[in-house]
Amino acid sequence: MINSKMMLAAIALTGTAVAASTAAAQVKLPPSVTMTAYDTGTSGFNITVAVGKMLKDKYGADARVLPAGNDVARLQPLRLKRASISAMGVGVYFAQEGVFEFATREWGPQPIQITLSSIDCNGLSLAVAADTGVKSYADLKGKRIGFVVGSPALNQNALAVLAFANLTAKDVKIVEFAGNNAMWKGIINNDTDAVFGSTISGPAKELQTSPRGIIWPAMPFSDKAGWERMRKVGPYFTEHKATCGAGEFSKEKPVEVGTYPYPIYSVYAGQPEDEVYMLTKAMIEGYDGYKDNAPGASGLSVKAQAKNWAVPTHKGAVKALKEAGAWSDDQEKHNNGLLKRQEILIAAWDGFMKGNPSADAAKFAEEWMAVRKAVLSKAGLIDTF
Repeated sequence: MINSKMMLAAIALTGTAVAASTAAAQVKLPPSVTMTAYDTGTSGFNITVAVGKMLKDKYGADARVLPAGNDVARLQPLRLKRASISAMGVGVYFAQEGVFEFATREWGPQPIQITLSSIDCNGLSLAVAADTGVKSYADLKGKRIGFVVGSPALNQNALAVLAFANLTAKDVKIVEFAGNNAMWKGIINNDTDAVFGSTISGPAKELQTSPRGIIWPAMPFSDKAGWERMRKVGPYFTEHKATCGAGEFSKEKPVEVGTYPYPIYSVYAGQPEDEVYMLTKAMIEGYDGYKDNAPGASGLSVKAQAKNWAVPTHKGAVKALKEAGAWSDDQEKHNNGLLKRQEILIAAWDGFMKGNPSADAAKFAEEWMAVRKAVLSKAGLIDTF
């Protein structure tokens, strides 16, 4: 059910349409485009508003953004065909996999696919208090790592970074917090030693200016084994040179760390190819109209797109990317493999649901995860969870 507050918060984007250029005339959008995003004020929401204004100014399509506080609420309008595209985070991967909040009778693995996503100057990794003396992530052995209760994404990300250093939860001391802000206050107050986050987050800057200080240990791209271990836990991470944020980052002095795209503009597999193609093409050709209008929007550049990521690209978006010269045979092969993974997971779910699974929510999730693991193993595919 769509969150009523989310619907009431729908924001209509207005602007004056300008005369269409020759390139714009090739793009045909519906009279209105509805998009979902994170809550108002978040970078994902602000970027989506900027994209929506461009769609109005350049192509004459009225756009509105529905803000929502969690992945389920962001996907539901898209699932019900009441939205055209959703600005997701790494939850799009969890939706594809049918895990965590999607390991429920109402959801299961989703045939969700992507169009464009943003990778900007920031990195996403474990921030470590400088006063710990830690120089590399391997030095976190025996240290305190912050977790957030009820936030599987944040916790999974922390475990992925630990895996890079060949560490697991058993090698560290997990300290749980009620929320993300509480966790960051915890590291400032010396209740924990490392927490997961973005280099450009406000709390990271607070830690930097606190007596403890901040460090983001490097994750050298040359450490192939480390990256392989990391991707077994967080397949959505990509190598990235961070050049901005709290710490010693700059274009002249980048630090090799991990990241993943955000926002990730997502659609369902069943959406018409031409509809997704036109939306993606509009975002590519209209890039100059929004790239400077919200922090992180410049990361939507077609040249900055993550290659061979963890969720497949919709065929409509592939067509637009090919036209822009941003698609390779290697990407095509990888994408086909991801599409096959989605087919296997959805077929497994359909079979599972026909087998009279438990009515108890916890047992239901446990039974599904066991089936999921067996099916992926039989297909020779990695089971991250």
